[in-house]
Amino acid sequence: MKILGVDSSGMVAGVAVVDDDILLAEYTVNYKKTHSETLLPMIDEIVRMTELDMDSVDAIAVAAGPGSFTGLRIGSATVKGLGLALNKDIIEIPTCMGLAYNVWGTDSLVCPIMDARRKQVYTGIYEYGNNELITVSEQKAVDICELIDELNGMNQKVIFVGDGIPVYKDIISEHATFPYVFAPAHCNRQRAASIAALGVIYASKGLTVAAEHHKPIYLRKSQAEREREEKMANGQN
Repeated sequence: MKILGVDSSGMVAGVAVVDDDILLAEYTVNYKKTHSETLLPMIDEIVRMTELDMDSVDAIAVAAGPGSFTGLRIGSATVKGLGLALNKDIIEIPTCMGLAYNVWGTDSLVCPIMDARRKQVYTGIYEYGNNELITVSEQKAVDICELIDELNGMNQKVIFVGDGIPVYKDIISEHATFPYVFAPAHCNRQRAASIAALGVIYASKGLTVAAEHHKPIYLRKSQAEREREEKMANGQN
């Protein structure tokens, strides 16, 4: 099964192609570029370098959210357009699960933390069992201290991944009573290869949607929506 994976849920833009258990190509950029500038050129480059026939792709996997609202919209529009043009289904991979899949086979808990501002993180808790990634706690948007309290109650070693690490590492150090480590550079940010690899698993279970039905998973309202609601509640136009 050949899966094209796309991730633009955070600062990282990534594209990858996985053929069963072989990673054919991965292109990742995490440097001052907007995803609208990078995603399609990255896909074009991978197609050129691997001589990929897009008709041979079985489905397109995308980090469906949560994450950056703009990034999710760009990624969603990109895969939806490709899916409609190529008549390919979309595989919606939860962003936090994709991040957790970067760390394979550990006996520790894996906890992605993505900075959601205002001391909140997009997060979930995962572990491995029977060679599968298992969801211990579904992805959600919560206060970082609430997450630490939840992990304190589990009292297991935790591997943290995600762009929330540099933002919240001091708070974790101050409040965590469990052993923990922070994942290193090669696996602590979004990777399209993980999205594509999970896409193979999802597709094998029939967990796909038609391109026209795909939409991002935001988990919460955008800042602009929240500010507008606050103004309306205060009687402002």
